[in-house]
Amino acid sequence: DGLIQQCGETMKETINAKTVCGYYNSAGTYGLDSVKKKCLEWLLNNLMTHQSVELFKELSINLMKDLISSSNLFVMQVEMDVYTALKKWMFLQLVPSWNGSLKQLLTEADAWFARHKTALVWGRHRLQVEYDLPPLPNLLLLQYIISDLMSARIIARDSLIPSRFLSSVYEQQWFAMLRAEQDNDIGPQEINKEELEGNSMRCGRKLAKDGDYCWRWTGFNFGFDLLVTYTNRCIIFKRNTLNQPCSGSVSLQPRRNIAFRLRLASFDSSGKMICSRTTGYQILTLGKDQEQVVMDLDSRLLIFPLYISCNFLFTSLERK
Repeated sequence: DGLIQQCGETMKETINAKTVCGYYNSAGTYGLDSVKKKCLEWLLNNLMTHQSVELFKELSINLMKDLISSSNLFVMQVEMDVYTALKKWMFLQLVPSWNGSLKQLLTEADAWFARHKTALVWGRHRLQVEYDLPPLPNLLLLQYIISDLMSARIIARDSLIPSRFLSSVYEQQWFAMLRAEQDNDIGPQEINKEELEGNSMRCGRKLAKDGDYCWRWTGFNFGFDLLVTYTNRCIIFKRNTLNQPCSGSVSLQPRRNIAFRLRLASFDSSGKMICSRTTGYQILTLGKDQEQVVMDLDSRLLIFPLYISCNFLFTSLERK
């Protein structure tokens, strides 16, 4: 037992893209729960931030299921990018002999699925039935994919997700929009961690070097045009209403709430987290064109590239 524990400590210090899946499996075999937890944390932090063909190939179905469905997945960009990663992985499970580069992977996956519509149904069935993979809608937050026109068109074209699942999501989002427009839903009123973890939008951004940045994530957010700014070692949220151009509609309600969690992290060359900060889950109330500093950073802890991951909930959840 002592030798196994000693090996476990060594494993935790040497987790990287080449070892993580092997360590995870060995930890399960030998009951090394702390190693298994460390491997899972590494994968949640690196699956989206440092993608690789080799890692996608090694990820088991159950492990991928746990990663994709987790609110702690360090997402880069938006939920559509989680879907894209899942599509790449699914292609490699169905065509394990493929040996191209990461840059070629999405194009090859799209082309293969387009050529094999029958195989797509079979492949989806094989992964879901033989390997106990839940339906893709149970892994993804589809409401944050269909909120963007281009993304909605892509998932309709791909047919990876049956239309009957999408119909219920469109209905859900339609009622959410009506509540925001006609029932004066100003957003979440209280913190419910379980609800936030299961329903919040996942998005992220990489800041390659120190400087001034301002951005918004794509998608319809019920009239809440959220601008995110990084400047002078601060992260600022602004509810843009009238001050700056917006491609979509904006809410003119005097006050709007958002529930959010903001996480920052830096990683070394092996993917190990070397510094991190989090706000925890909070509710922020903003008036029209009001902005608020949500994180003030100590320059001694800033190591670039800096990865930002956020969870957001813009509307209150409908009570059944």
